Amino acid sequence: MNSLRGIATVNIWSEDVQKAKEWYSNVLDCEPYFERNGEDNKLVYIEFRIGDSETELGIMDKNFAPIKNVKGGAIIYWHVDALDKTIEKFVSENAILIEKPVERGNGFITAILEDPFGNIIGLMYNPHYKEILNSKKII
Repeated sequence: MNSLRGIATVNIWSEDVQKAKEWYSNVLDCEPYFERNGEDNKLVYIEFRIGDSETELGIMDKNFAPIKNVKGGAIIYWHVDALDKTIEKFVSENAILIEKPVERGNGFITAILEDPFGNIIGLMYNPHYKEILNSKKII
């Protein structure tokens, strides 16, 4: 079975997540289904479900971006069933582990690698991905 099951989440960054929330809510014609505040009660992360497959679009405070000193960009996180084994396989093929697995809460775990060509690959175990597949009878 292919280790990359499908796109689980696309993360982008903003210096002002509240303003990004307003803008994206307007252009997407929907409100985020998930929001998280930081320790100072400032909005630091929001998530929308968009498109036919309800792909998650996450907008994160730029201070939490795993790659610093870039103006913008995105990391596409692919859902994988076995995160550690997938990382091991990629590293054995000369990928570089940029960010070790991080528990994000509620069963979400992410990691970031760089392929031998300089491209960033996000890997994620995402319980929502499995829920959506189950609801569509795709599993």
